[in-house]
Amino acid sequence: MSVKIRLKRVGAKKTPFYRVVVADSRAPRDGRSIEQIGTFNPLQDPAIVKIDEEKALDWMSKGAQPSDTVRNLFSEQGIMKKFHDAKNQK
Repeated sequence: MSVKIRLKRVGAKKTPFYRVVVADSRAPRDGRSIEQIGTFNPLQDPAIVKIDEEKALDWMSKGAQPSDTVRNLFSEQGIMKKFHDAKNQK
């Protein structure tokens, strides 16, 4: 089972709001997820990103792969840097 960290859209028509979730890669985009680890609101200026850093690092250490968009969000928050620093210390 391949696990992905990706966005799940929950907003109404023309008002996108996303949850950052951990899900099986075979599950549909808005389908069942394993755990919610954050939110992303692109309509605000600047966009509001709230991510539980501990959960994100824990899931990535277990092998979960972030999608391209989530990887960019993690990079902006500094989570990818912390993950690579922790990985290089081992």
